[in-house]
Amino acid sequence: MKVLIIEDDKILSRTIEQCINGKYDVDKAFDGEEGVMYAEQNIYDVIILDLMMPIMNGYDVLNTLRKNKIYTPVLILTAKDALEDKLKGFRAGADDYLVKPFNREELLARIDAIIRRTNGSYTENILEFKELKLDLNSRKVSVGDKEVVLQGKQFDMLEYLIGSKNIIVTKDQIFDKIWGFDSETSTNVIEVYASGLRKELKKLGYEKYLKTIRGVGYIWSE
Repeated sequence: MKVLIIEDDKILSRTIEQCINGKYDVDKAFDGEEGVMYAEQNIYDVIILDLMMPIMNGYDVLNTLRKNKIYTPVLILTAKDALEDKLKGFRAGADDYLVKPFNREELLARIDAIIRRTNGSYTENILEFKELKLDLNSRKVSVGDKEVVLQGKQFDMLEYLIGSKNIIVTKDQIFDKIWGFDSETSTNVIEVYASGLRKELKKLGYEKYLKTIRGVGYIWSE
């Protein structure tokens, strides 16, 4: 597995490298223009991208990559914590967004989640957790010969949560991912869908893995 770190602060870049070294091979770029060059010339599993950089900022890097049809998953890692910055990053094509200062374990978990979603956990269009299987084509959920068909965005929510296993996912992240930034629906709808999802999962004995983090969001965890 190979990760590209695009970060102009060389001390911080080294810190990030130390956090993930041993688990991932790392290349480092120290400005946006150099980062684009690396991304165009090599194949990476994840790009860790700062926003505030000289020559070319992170938003411009992301826009350039997507324009050039480079769809490597991107985790934005930045000190910019305003909602408009996060929305701008996701609209530009980011896959996740983490604010500095960061926790090493959370950084690793988020990288792992991105890689699971894009590489290893989807086999023959099936997403699995223990004996639970999500058929991404038929949108059916099953454990052995027991099967339920989730309605609408219930399936999308379950897929997102399992794909982000062991990571707390906020209501805003769920809403942006599934309903979209421009939806006129409020985030309150998430609680309704989560309740319905638990009811269906109970038929399969898996409702206990969908946990509410009060005031924050949800986590799919053992």
